[in-house]
Amino acid sequence: MFGKISSRLLGISLLVVIAGCNKTDTGGAIDAGGSAAASTPAVIQGTCPQVYLLDGTANYRTYAKGAKDDPTKIVYQASLADTTRQCVQNESQLVMTVVVQGRVVSGPAGGAGSVNLPIRVAATDGKKTLYSELTQYPVEVPAGVGATQFIFTKTNVALPGGAGDFAKVYVGFDEGPVKKKK
Repeated sequence: MFGKISSRLLGISLLVVIAGCNKTDTGGAIDAGGSAAASTPAVIQGTCPQVYLLDGTANYRTYAKGAKDDPTKIVYQASLADTTRQCVQNESQLVMTVVVQGRVVSGPAGGAGSVNLPIRVAATDGKKTLYSELTQYPVEVPAGVGATQFIFTKTNVALPGGAGDFAKVYVGFDEGPVKKKK
């Protein structure tokens, strides 16, 4: 009797193992969309450029009028933290989706309401700028809480084909002039 049960369990176990070998691993990539029947571009994570946050641009503060660097006059401050990205290669470009997690906190001179955060995504290859775009990203700070988290997503960051090996992508706050995509 135990021989028949052991044989059946062994057979079922082998089927489970074989079925597990047929599973496709997405590698934790962001879903590129499409269906199995549709021809979708390949998600390329191996050559997808790293996303960097620079110390000088990962934090941002606004002050009440006429008050600069006075901690009692901070309206709100924001910070950027974790990043991720996804790359899809087509015939001529490497197209990225860049995602950054951040937080906004009301200061002593601030309160609830909507704030616009100037977030720039830029890609470089050495000294050459491959992409740069500034987005005014609205974040709502709820009443009674004084802080909130947000997820900033920038899609369609297009880099020239082959740029992934040497390119670096930077995300940060930028109050400078608006520089459009290249």
